[in-house]
Amino acid sequence: MSPYDPSAFPPFAVTVDLVVLTVRRHALCALAVRRGEPPFQGRWALPGGFVREDEDLAAAAARELLEETGLCVHDPAAAAFASENGAHIEQLASYGDPKRDPRMRVVSVAHLALAPDLPAPRAGGDANSARWAPVETFLEQGAEQTGPLAFDHAQILADGVERARSKIEYSSLATAFCPPEFTVGELRRVYEAVWGVALDPRNFHRKVTGTPGFLVPTGGTTTRQGGRPAQLFRAGGATLLNPPMLRPEV
Repeated sequence: MSPYDPSAFPPFAVTVDLVVLTVRRHALCALAVRRGEPPFQGRWALPGGFVREDEDLAAAAARELLEETGLCVHDPAAAAFASENGAHIEQLASYGDPKRDPRMRVVSVAHLALAPDLPAPRAGGDANSARWAPVETFLEQGAEQTGPLAFDHAQILADGVERARSKIEYSSLATAFCPPEFTVGELRRVYEAVWGVALDPRNFHRKVTGTPGFLVPTGGTTTRQGGRPAQLFRAGGATLLNPPMLRPEV
């Protein structure tokens, strides 16, 4: 191997930023923390932080979420962080604008996490408060009330929301927002919250129950939504939906 001089290259840091989405009160909500330290002290931001020398990206993402909010997200590759919440987590994208962080050159590897009705967050680490809020609150439509997100986190959040919106069209990812057993009505409200549209209940029921491997009846019923007993389902083995659940045009 030819000689290699690390000092010949400029140093930079790697961070993980987390787009954590859940459905609360029939609205798609994102997790944000208020920064307790510079830069952007006092501004809302996505949870995240620097990757340590001895950890991989998945472990860093799980650690940062736990430290800053007290929430656990289960990643199959990081069993030490597993919890009964059992959230879905995946890498979203990388962000490397040289000016995205005023401290130094920082490249962020963003992750998308989805889970059903996560509990109230607990602030910690370098965050002095944490909250769930509808995604529009932190994007352009609602940023006048909260102020813009720190760094380039508004773009990261927008990318994460669009990933979720597009992926539930062709995959079973929408069930990650549901408890282990759920009704078709509860699943429909997930689609409505993520897409931001109202769906016809009968057509939706026909599509999801007619898609091979999407839903499996549990044999039970529930009245937790009021009215007549509704059949309970669990997620089936299908990862890709055929035919897909096409998003209505708005």
